[in-house]
Amino acid sequence: MQQSNTRIAITGAAGRMGRTLVALNHVRAKLSLGAALEQPGSPHLGADPGLLAGTEATGIEIVDDLDSVIDRFDVLIDFTVPESTLNNIAVCRSAGKRMVIGTTGLGDSVRELDEASREIAIVFAPNMSVGVNLCFRLVELAARTLGDDFDIEIIEAHHRHKVDSPSGTAMRMGEIIADTLGRDLKECAVYGREGRIGARERKTIGFETIRAGEIVGDHTVLFGGDGERIEITHRAADRSTFASGALKAAAWVTARNSGRFDMLDVLGLDG
Repeated sequence: MQQSNTRIAITGAAGRMGRTLVALNHVRAKLSLGAALEQPGSPHLGADPGLLAGTEATGIEIVDDLDSVIDRFDVLIDFTVPESTLNNIAVCRSAGKRMVIGTTGLGDSVRELDEASREIAIVFAPNMSVGVNLCFRLVELAARTLGDDFDIEIIEAHHRHKVDSPSGTAMRMGEIIADTLGRDLKECAVYGREGRIGARERKTIGFETIRAGEIVGDHTVLFGGDGERIEITHRAADRSTFASGALKAAAWVTARNSGRFDMLDVLGLDG
């Protein structure tokens, strides 16, 4: 299969998500792998990302300096940690490189991403899965239809290594529901419960977090009313669903010069 002319760089190339991206791109051969990166001190520096991912050798060595490979890619795919992502945004902004960002936990630092998007095109999404982004639309529809008559809880589960809580996907679901119902998530969110907490306040949005084993990612939004309960659930079986969406986003963003986009834009579900 012939590859496109779009060259991608993958950060965290030796990690679970990075290896999945490398392997899936090798199978689909739609984009050209131009560079692979890891953090300084990684034992995988100098290794071939293809061999680490269990595919064929790429002839590329994993490096720890984005500037050193800036001319080898058109789009950077970043699934790392907030500190690294913010550094990568600054480098890509300076060089005019597009980005696909799946890093969660950016918090208020997302302002730096917004500023950079005035000059470069960035797809930023807490979850790149096609199914999850469809769930975003279903959750919005459910909230609009059910209104304030139903209690809302968001339950998410991930592997033991995930460091942020709640997940970025769960938070995005909460934001969508709060915006739809005219609420401020910062004021109505409740994160876990313990002890004699009293009756549930009607307009709260609850978050429950599970960390165990190798759970890739489960999300359920529960709407509980009198006499009935509605649940919208997405369960990821492996990381290929996220990698597939990220590669789709990388191909899509090459046609944009600047702006902040999400997977709803990529999938044509933005309205």
